Amino acid sequence: MNPILATALGGAIGYLLGGIPFGLIVGRLAGVGDVRQYGSGKTGFTNSLRTMGVKWAIIVVLGDAAKGALAVVLARLLFDEPGAAALAGAAAVFGHIFPVFAGFRGGRGVATAFGAFLAVSPIVALIVLGASLAILALFRYASLMSVTGVFVGFVVLGIMWAIDSIDGKYFLLFAIPTMFLVEVSHTGNIRRLLAGT
Repeated sequence: MNPILATALGGAIGYLLGGIPFGLIVGRLAGVGDVRQYGSGKTGFTNSLRTMGVKWAIIVVLGDAAKGALAVVLARLLFDEPGAAALAGAAAVFGHIFPVFAGFRGGRGVATAFGAFLAVSPIVALIVLGASLAILALFRYASLMSVTGVFVGFVVLGIMWAIDSIDGKYFLLFAIPTMFLVEVSHTGNIRRLLAGT
């Protein structure tokens, strides 16, 4: 298959998978309705934790991470083109933030990004997880943990590309757009962190 077509199809698959609104589905199962009516107005782990409690929030975060990983894995299986898997991961994050199945109002993409990182490179995902937990332990800010973790993944994938240990498309089509999407989705939190509030 033509590499450009394969990459485009990988992106489409990733977006549709990313758009599955686990936060909304679990919220309804938990009896709270639309979780976006509470707290931050998002569908991800943090708002689910505040709204539904630990048990339901864990289900949400696992579902959100799984769709990111599945997007990359499925694109790899269907297309012999690294760009397809790379774009599928970024598109899953985009789909989570702007889900077609939920009025384009989703979460901030962190768990989905982690799942995609895990499928792209388990080693990078472990580094991201370790850095994220260290930031959380030191500063106690979930938003700082999120933006730092994705940035670390971006840097590590960039280094891996520089030393020729991973296809450059995973950096160009996955790491760059994923970091951009997650950072932009946290704009309000970043402003508050910089203001010390």
